[in-house]
Amino acid sequence: MNFVALWNRARTQVGAHRAQLRFCLRVTVAALLAFAIAQVLTMPLHGLWTVLTAVVVTQISVGGSLRATADYVVGTFGGAIYACAVGVLVPHPTGIALAGVLAITVAPLALAAALNPSFRVAPFTALIVLLLAGELGEDPIASGLYRLLEVALGGAVAVTVSLLVLPERAHGLGIDAAARILDQLARALPELLAGLTRALDIVDIRRIQDEIGRAVTGFQAIAAETKSERLINLTAEPDSGPLSRTLLRLRHDIVMIGRAAIAPLPDILAKRLGPLLARVGESASDYLRASATALALRRLPPPFDPVGTALETYAAEITAIRNEGLTRSLSSSEVERLFALGFALEQLHANLSDLERCVREHAR
Repeated sequence: MNFVALWNRARTQVGAHRAQLRFCLRVTVAALLAFAIAQVLTMPLHGLWTVLTAVVVTQISVGGSLRATADYVVGTFGGAIYACAVGVLVPHPTGIALAGVLAITVAPLALAAALNPSFRVAPFTALIVLLLAGELGEDPIASGLYRLLEVALGGAVAVTVSLLVLPERAHGLGIDAAARILDQLARALPELLAGLTRALDIVDIRRIQDEIGRAVTGFQAIAAETKSERLINLTAEPDSGPLSRTLLRLRHDIVMIGRAAIAPLPDILAKRLGPLLARVGESASDYLRASATALALRRLPPPFDPVGTALETYAAEITAIRNEGLTRSLSSSEVERLFALGFALEQLHANLSDLERCVREHAR
């Protein structure tokens, strides 16, 4: 029994970290393959830059590898070409002259990197070309050409390995990440709405907001990688852009609700709105969880009527409260929080409707 339990636990852990383990294997294969090619071609320094490039640009998904390779090659090309030009046109026989050449080279490339992330490796490449050229007895042009050749070869190795060795598509990773975000939203929404009828811990509210914010930011990074994959996919996958924007807007709804729930509503409103808010939280949470399951399994979205009815019922009750003049006795801050909550729930209604469309687009 102990062995069976241990085996099941190991299988669970492997399944939970499947993408990370595949990434580990791909990086190892890319490094070894790049090293083998460098040995066959008798590259200097045992093909150091070929191996480094293959390791650096191999990412957890195919789209990530394509994007990283493109940025790395562009940055290397720009840095090497500029460094070759400066090295040839500006003599630098002394250390002081070399320092001046480095300043002339690095400053504009650093500015280019600040303006365009694709040039992040350009200053680094330029330094390699200028500083190693003298040490290896090469002129700047030969050094630059070697760097370009090795980086191009390393990038080709990384992309090939990413495509052939247990490939992990960014689109699939994005779907899993989106489903986890929807589960987080489903847990957070009822808890935050409960803060309108009872006091909540401010630290817990911030923790919930931060966790969801980090998850949405991570999904946006994955969604950017899927754009690279769409260039090589044989079958068209749905665009992740609408889903990314919908998740971001749902996160904004959670932020607004959290701010409104910073303190409980007055008793006269809490008694009337508490049950309706609990119903909204329960139905919206169920809908978000069912949408997460449907998205992960590529199924049609769940019925929207329960959550739509709950939100409409709450809106009708707010209208009745206003018509009865119950908001006149509230302080300005209480009125602001009440109407901020109403606006947040209106936006939640619209964004959950958008989520339904996104889940439907991703269904098989």
